[in-house]
Amino acid sequence: MILHKSTIQLMIRLYISITMKKGGTNMLLRKEADLHTHTTASDGTQRPAANVRMAYEAGLGAIAITDHDTVSGVAEALKAGRELGIDVIPGIEISTVANGQDIHVLGYYIQIDDVQFLQRLESLRETRTVRNQMMISRLQELGFDITMAEVLEEVANTKGKGDTVGRPHLAAVLLNKGYVSSISEAFDKYLGTGAAAYANPPRIEPATAIQWIHEAGGKAVLAHPGLYHDDALVEEITRQGLDGIEVYHSDHTPEEEAKYLLLAQSSGLLVTAGSDFHGERGGVVFHAPIGSKRIGIDVLQSLQTIKEQRS
Repeated sequence: MILHKSTIQLMIRLYISITMKKGGTNMLLRKEADLHTHTTASDGTQRPAANVRMAYEAGLGAIAITDHDTVSGVAEALKAGRELGIDVIPGIEISTVANGQDIHVLGYYIQIDDVQFLQRLESLRETRTVRNQMMISRLQELGFDITMAEVLEEVANTKGKGDTVGRPHLAAVLLNKGYVSSISEAFDKYLGTGAAAYANPPRIEPATAIQWIHEAGGKAVLAHPGLYHDDALVEEITRQGLDGIEVYHSDHTPEEEAKYLLLAQSSGLLVTAGSDFHGERGGVVFHAPIGSKRIGIDVLQSLQTIKEQRS
């Protein structure tokens, strides 16, 4: 069949019209993704759907929802993504410990209804509860009038089943009660690694998180390696079955990005990017706005290829 030139032009215009209606006026130009964001399901301040909307407004073609130790916000985000016409990657950020410090492992394209995986995440959230109480006890020893009941009241309107409570919520109570002038001060003085009320109970190791993510059908990426200040440890973790490294992160310097890009390339690992957006608290965005760190969406196809090869 031979199509007339005018017919071809009409078909092209119709295709563009349909595509734009589905995903906005610049849908065809949406070629980038932010692969690290948090919502009210963990320690973010925005609903999952709001994150997706912000990604859409930032001109992104895809966004990952990577809450701490929970996937309870993913379903809402997927629905919003379908409505707006951008891809939502089911994700997770699993909390682990190595060499005495927190190490976070991102998981992408996990099966969010995998029963074993959900049970494992529940055990991690139980550890979080223990940690929260340990830090509250230390704050009380320092003379602060703060209770777990107050923390739970702080999040009562935003939390549902399977959501997590963490240090930012403790920090919010300290801020509300006038003990600190900002969330950053709460972390710097009391809740951050090595600070006065910091606690870190036994947790799984990064290798275990990597295994759990793989067994749930996902891909494992080391989050923000520059925050660990231990490149020997980072290199060790890259040999434990990782699929990628979050080279581009809001808290990485250009020198760190160059260093971890070289590490990823020399290790045969994928390169990802993420803002690590947590929303706004006290007028400050943590860590950075959605889309401030982004990468070409072709990495999504690469992650899918890894999944197919593994299965």
